[in-house]
Amino acid sequence: MYKVLCLTFSVGFWLLANPSFGQNPPSTKPFVLGLIDAIPSNELGETRALNIYLPDGYSKDSIGKYPVIYLLDGSADEDFIHIAGLVQFANFPWVNLLPKSIVVGIANVDRRRDFTYPTTIEKDKKEYPTTGQSQRFIAFLEKELQPYIQKNYSSNPSRTIIGQSLGGLLATEILFKKPSLFNQYIIVSPSLWWDNESLLAYPPVFAKPDFQQKTTVFVGVGKEGKIMETDANQLVYLLKKYSTKPLEVGFHYFGDENHATIFHLAVYKAFERFKK
Repeated sequence: MYKVLCLTFSVGFWLLANPSFGQNPPSTKPFVLGLIDAIPSNELGETRALNIYLPDGYSKDSIGKYPVIYLLDGSADEDFIHIAGLVQFANFPWVNLLPKSIVVGIANVDRRRDFTYPTTIEKDKKEYPTTGQSQRFIAFLEKELQPYIQKNYSSNPSRTIIGQSLGGLLATEILFKKPSLFNQYIIVSPSLWWDNESLLAYPPVFAKPDFQQKTTVFVGVGKEGKIMETDANQLVYLLKKYSTKPLEVGFHYFGDENHATIFHLAVYKAFERFKK
């Protein structure tokens, strides 16, 4: 069963200026932003909440089919609201950066568990004992979530994944190991330092001769320290080695942004890049 995802605003000064509010309430109604859905997962052994943004004019019964943007860290108190707003803005005819799209925000339960592969670093094992379960989360995306969205929403084969930090690490892992799960990757400030940067040494599946899916990748990093900046540049270097294949790579350095401020601007820049 769907729930309606709404925004509720309380304006204190308005209430102070209108003491009769309790006696004669104005006509109000919820501001509907999207839907809250849920999917039981055998792969994860739990039910996962989904925040869904549907584009203007969407109808499940329509013959129109929409691209799907899968957003990691997609809880309402994380990145769902501002990214859904950015997608809506990019859909405006006078902006026209994106086709009308569905956004699927995957609400977190334990992001360290879901977004990291097993580490050989004993200190990290002790400090973060739940880590290392990304294989299960990737199986959830592939075997459960994507088929669920395809069955229950009017979607076409275009699939984008957006991830920052540990979410960027997961998006990179999928790109290296199961690149056909998505055809567009937005990877922002990826935590490639995990397990002594071992993912950067993994032989990527997209480098194999039989990989022919056209795939677009955008990588963004800000002023975030030598390790994160160097790793992001190394990732781009590795990707561009294979740019003669059906792999298009874009990169942008956000010198005025840090780990806390980069995400919104980086996603917008990625949309601009994908438009080209």
